[in-house]
Amino acid sequence: MNIVFPSSRPTNERLPTAIAVLTVLVLALLAAAALYAQVSGERGIAPVASSSDIEVDGIEVDVHGDNAEEARANGWREAQRIAWERLDGPEIPDSRLESLVSAIVVEEENIGPRRYIARLGVIFDRQRAGALLGAGGERTRSAPMLTLPVLISGGTQTMFEVRNPWQRAWAEYQFGSSTIDYVRPSGSGGESLLLTYGQTGRRSRAWWNNILDQFGAADVVVPIANLRWEWPGGPVEGRFTARYGPDDRYLDEFTMRAASAEELPAMLERAVARFDSIFAAALADGTLRPDPTLTLDNIEISPEVRALLDAARAAERAEQAAAAADNDSSASGSTDAGSTPEPVETAVAAASYGIQVATPAASDFDGAISALRALPGVSRVSVRSTAIGGASVFDVTYAGELSALAAALRQRGWAVNEGQNALGISR
Repeated sequence: MNIVFPSSRPTNERLPTAIAVLTVLVLALLAAAALYAQVSGERGIAPVASSSDIEVDGIEVDVHGDNAEEARANGWREAQRIAWERLDGPEIPDSRLESLVSAIVVEEENIGPRRYIARLGVIFDRQRAGALLGAGGERTRSAPMLTLPVLISGGTQTMFEVRNPWQRAWAEYQFGSSTIDYVRPSGSGGESLLLTYGQTGRRSRAWWNNILDQFGAADVVVPIANLRWEWPGGPVEGRFTARYGPDDRYLDEFTMRAASAEELPAMLERAVARFDSIFAAALADGTLRPDPTLTLDNIEISPEVRALLDAARAAERAEQAAAAADNDSSASGSTDAGSTPEPVETAVAAASYGIQVATPAASDFDGAISALRALPGVSRVSVRSTAIGGASVFDVTYAGELSALAAALRQRGWAVNEGQNALGISR
């Protein structure tokens, strides 16, 4: 009698598979945790809201009074007079001067029983004080400029990867009265992965257009702060360089020095003001202007200018229609009575289609965007998803049918697969 025992081979064969599956799951969890760690934490510093008020800071006062409260009031009044003198304002009584002040900013103060020593800032309301200062009119502002503050310290270049004093100085500075329209990212979430020092060295217009579209900007300015510490906590020497544009062009540079780590924030604040003056001067002489190779579809046009453009386009269409009518009437007189007139083409409404493109390399991604934007009838190309080494997806606004778009792509050497309101293309 033969006794057959059940074989254990199936269990032994399933064990390596289970171990492999478990290993893959563990690695996936570790990868997700690493990606979350890259974008989590306190990375971003939200920029303050811009105000058009007139601010004068760094006013030092040293006054006395019968008590601490009176000494402080005397110091604030003295700061208002000094700020008004710095603005070259006309002579007015203190009662009217106080009505022009909207806020007092206490930068540093020491209050004694009868003495008040402080460094203050005075903010004047532009609507009330602008007429007296001759600054009531509107000033020309720049196009929206994406601002990428770069900090170089200890041989490391950082931007939004970690919170740093240079990012904080740009986030907290008040640019309401500046002629530059700064677009200041907060650096939170995925912005810390997208906006890095390496981005400032890119030359691809396709990449820059995608980034500028996300932030509603027309061009980019790059203020660089290179800090060198003589010893930990000791004096700090700063070399500051202003660059702009997708080609990282040099604009100007200057140096500053802080005696200690405590004075570093004040030095960086002065540096931001100096950068603003450099960029404003470049705007005035025509140097700081949007790069013509970048698309400007994202810039908001004022209603007045838009109305003029619409009126000009309507007049042009009317002239074209009148010319077409004259040609038709002259052609009908010379043709036979039995001939049939040629059909008149009607305008086709623009529609949005999804385009999936094989992008095995970054150059293929750039080439696909450039090729799609160069197609006749394409008015806009936006990126829905990017997959270098896989298939990227674009949204294309095209004035025509999907079949016409597919035919145009085939004529340019693309292999095209038509789907439901979408195309898949590859070289």
